[in-house]
Amino acid sequence: MAKVTISSVIDAPVEQVWARIRDFNGLPGWHPRMVGSHIEDGKDATTIGCVRNFKLVSGATLREKLLEFSDENFLVSYSILETPQPLTNHKATLQLRRVTDGDRTYAEWTASFDAAPEDADKLADGMGANVFQGGFNALKAHFAAQS
Repeated sequence: MAKVTISSVIDAPVEQVWARIRDFNGLPGWHPRMVGSHIEDGKDATTIGCVRNFKLVSGATLREKLLEFSDENFLVSYSILETPQPLTNHKATLQLRRVTDGDRTYAEWTASFDAAPEDADKLADGMGANVFQGGFNALKAHFAAQS
C-alpha cells in the first residue's frame, strides 16, 4: 500500500481556512487543478456517502465518496471511486489544526492506496505535489492576498 502525507502552515485562522475548504463540492472554488464539480443524486455535500463528480484541468473526470466530515475537527475523508489513474482502495483525509502561535493553521492531507509496484511511487509523488501541495499553495496565496 502506497502512502502520501503532505503538510503545510497557512497564515490564517483555522476557522477561515475551514470555511474555504469545507464544501465537499467546492474544490473548483479553491483548488487550481479542479474546474467543475457536482454532487450526484442531489445529496447535500456534507452527507456521508455522497459522491462528488469533478473534472480536472486536464479534462479527466473523477468520482469521490465522502467517508467522514467534521466541522468540530476540521476534517474531511473520502475515497476515490473512479479515476483514470491505475490505483484502487484509495482513502484520503484532509485535516486542519489550530496553530496558536500567530493564529495560523496546520494543514495535513494524507492518502493511502494500492497500485502496481512500478506505478506506486510515481502516483504518490504526483498526488502529493500536484493535488495536496498544489491545494495548500493555492490556499496560502489566497490568504496572503487577504492580508
